[in-house]
Amino acid sequence: MTKYDINELYDHTQEPFHLKHLLTDLGERTIYDAVAQCNRCGYCETVCPTYMMTGRETISARGRNQFLRLLIEGRTRDIGSAEESFSTCLLCGACTSVCYAKVPTADLVLEGRRSGAGYGQSFAARMAVDMLLNKRPFFELALKAGFLLKRIGLSALAGKLGLYDFIGMPALKTAQSSLDRAPLKFLRDIFGKDASLKPEGKKEISWAYFAPCGPNYVFTEVGLSTVALLKRFLGEGVFTDNFCCGLIAYNYGRVTEAREFAKKNILRFEELKTLFGDFTVVGDCSSCVAFMKTYEQLFTGDEEWQPRAKTFAEAVKDILEVLPAERIKGRSHDAGETVTYHDSCRACHGQGIRSEPREVLKKLAGKSFTELPESEWCCGGAGAYAFTQPALSERISDRKMRNIASTQAKTVLVGATSCLLQINAGLKEKYPSAKAVHYSVYIDDLTKQLT
Repeated sequence: MTKYDINELYDHTQEPFHLKHLLTDLGERTIYDAVAQCNRCGYCETVCPTYMMTGRETISARGRNQFLRLLIEGRTRDIGSAEESFSTCLLCGACTSVCYAKVPTADLVLEGRRSGAGYGQSFAARMAVDMLLNKRPFFELALKAGFLLKRIGLSALAGKLGLYDFIGMPALKTAQSSLDRAPLKFLRDIFGKDASLKPEGKKEISWAYFAPCGPNYVFTEVGLSTVALLKRFLGEGVFTDNFCCGLIAYNYGRVTEAREFAKKNILRFEELKTLFGDFTVVGDCSSCVAFMKTYEQLFTGDEEWQPRAKTFAEAVKDILEVLPAERIKGRSHDAGETVTYHDSCRACHGQGIRSEPREVLKKLAGKSFTELPESEWCCGGAGAYAFTQPALSERISDRKMRNIASTQAKTVLVGATSCLLQINAGLKEKYPSAKAVHYSVYIDDLTKQLT
């Protein structure tokens, strides 16, 4: 028995909070063996946004890995000393993309965060996850009530009166002010009544649409465009009527619940697979899709669920990679209006998707398409990062805004809903002549004539 096997931070009795193993490019590894793959070469520092903005070793990918190794080896018992290092990570995965050993720093950082006292145990975290998992109708009713308040201006008034600070959730003030739209009908409401998306009467399908929480609850136009594109270019399909992918639970300390979300979605997939055989599960938020492609990692060592999770993960695709460029036809992008493309972190780093959307965009936009400098640089959104680390997020966002402005683009295409929210918030303040648009919405608009 080695010392890290008995370290109380990573004792297997703590499995509800920690994963036993990570699936790395070198195979299945314990947490310690995965972090020990880091040889401190420093290549990651050249692409780590937090290091590049600050020059601080402790908030670089290499520094975070070393903090975690010290904790596991018991050379430090002060988890608090690593709190800033772990909490400032964007989880963007840029470090892993350039790492020769492909050290999974984002997953390792999450292991470090879960070691912190009370991480993921707050009332707000437990309530949000529980409602999404077990009380979905109540959650959706509460969300619609909140959106209704926003429409009539009461949510903004609550921010001015300091009510969000009073209840200990100041991030809600920023969140509600960043939303331009507040839909009162979600995709589940719309697609649940669409007979063309139900399994009944179909003999085979080529795709099943998975509605991530962003498109489902906030950016419904994204899901509507995605389904229109799938029908237009891939044929018959269905709506999965899925649960949340579990990324929120996984990123915020609720590993057990993340597994429960995954199981619900896998079971739904298996029901459809029994009816139709093989098909592709398509999502349109790169963060959620990237997480679903790693479902197997949630169940390492589980003889029943690991192979089922692997089968599900292998069927998952991002809308960014499924549209066939050779079949795309439509009206050309407006001449004289430059369009550019921002690589969402979990698309390029998490899934390796880079060329596929560009092939489609260059076909439709032609010479109007221009590459964005540092397109793979995080926008600073990173889920709730803009709310939990506002100072660093703003600095990273400013760099993205300067790069967008340098292209003189009017349209910035993205594939993740957190990027859509973050980049539009930055553009509104720093470069209002441009707007971020989801890839699906843009392609749908240019190819509608084929319907």
